[in-house]
Amino acid sequence: MTAVADAAVVSPWRGRHARTTVGVFSLAFLFAFEALAVATVMPDVAAELDGLRWYAVAFAAPLAAGVVALAASGPQVDRLGPGPALRRGLVVFCAGVVIAGLAPDMPVFVLGRLVHGYGGGVLGVALYVVIAQAYPEAMRPRVFAVLTTAWVLPALVGPVLAAHVAEQLGWRWVFLGVPVVAVAAWLLVADAPSTPGVARAEPGRLAWAVAAAGGVLAVSVGGQQVVAWWPVLVVAGLAAVVLGGRQVLPAGSWSLAPGLSAVLGSRAAIGTAMAAAEVYVPLLLVLERGLSLAQAGWVLTTGAVTWSAGAVLAARWRLLADQPGRVRTGALLLGVGIAAFATVSLSVVPLGVVVVAWGVAGLGIGMAFSTLSVLALATAGEGEAGRTSSALQLNDYLANSAGVAVGGVVFAAFAETAPDAAATALVLAAAGIAGLALVPAARLRS
Repeated sequence: MTAVADAAVVSPWRGRHARTTVGVFSLAFLFAFEALAVATVMPDVAAELDGLRWYAVAFAAPLAAGVVALAASGPQVDRLGPGPALRRGLVVFCAGVVIAGLAPDMPVFVLGRLVHGYGGGVLGVALYVVIAQAYPEAMRPRVFAVLTTAWVLPALVGPVLAAHVAEQLGWRWVFLGVPVVAVAAWLLVADAPSTPGVARAEPGRLAWAVAAAGGVLAVSVGGQQVVAWWPVLVVAGLAAVVLGGRQVLPAGSWSLAPGLSAVLGSRAAIGTAMAAAEVYVPLLLVLERGLSLAQAGWVLTTGAVTWSAGAVLAARWRLLADQPGRVRTGALLLGVGIAAFATVSLSVVPLGVVVVAWGVAGLGIGMAFSTLSVLALATAGEGEAGRTSSALQLNDYLANSAGVAVGGVVFAAFAETAPDAAATALVLAAAGIAGLALVPAARLRS
């Protein structure tokens, strides 16, 4: 019987796994809602706190703090087990959102974003290790499908709910209400298995993580060209990301060799392709097809729904039982879907075709991304699930932030003269990046 079929025998929503699964879903839902809600209310935050010049930093800060948290918490989780990290991460995460919610000015708000970003990074590693320790390997594809599904509902209702709360009670309550949900979610996973182990000492890891985090911050801010010397920020940031990333990630992580390196290479290309293309989807729909922002948002939601469907298919459909095969299939669908979406610039192509194309891209990344999480944990040695989870998520942070920032620099060069052509070219480039994922994906092992 295949691994997929084995996983179908016992549902993660039943029996002794049910409580943990609800908690895993709730924490993932919380992360998704917080991210989408903040994006929705940030204009109000900037207006009230007179902090428009801090706008880009407010988004980049939690990413940078997350890089440090991921690097620092991996060995700690392996040494102490995920239980203490869940508690510590939750406290820090909640403290950050409270600081942001009560902030009297924008610098304090950004401080809150830094604190909550660090807590979110710790929770991210701990959550992956909970999955590694609480569920048998055959069940993990379905659990990662649960994580993916947890992002769909916030995509549907998060922005609307956040806007309503901000309108009726003020933007601060979007932040101040988060700890209630966070504590409830933690209570559900608090009794999940938490097995301590022995972590290898890695001197200098934290210092290099801080350097990489600074690079992420510089690339993110520089890519938005909010300062006159943004080229220096981008170049220095990319250098810090590369140098710091090579030191923080396990040796040989970027060699594309079979094992964890092939997983990281595949995931970096697939994740960067999706992130780099998604930035320009609403813009092209507005410029080329005359859609409103709300209508363009529903197209993005289509991709979120099919992303979840792809993860569920990967976990349940017997024809997709071969894990490396479905990663390659997912990367191919992602590349084809993104490339087909680029026809949005051609008036002869019906809008429905463009929407379906973006749905195909979502289906592809859904099939590939959750599978790569399963394959990454399968490469972890005894007591090293935290280190592996840390590497996986760190790699995502570094690759995606660099890819989106470089795309932003290219787009800015043509934003005044040919924004539609520049955005279309960048979408096609993203499709090419998805195609590059087939190289390391060919070296994946079940």
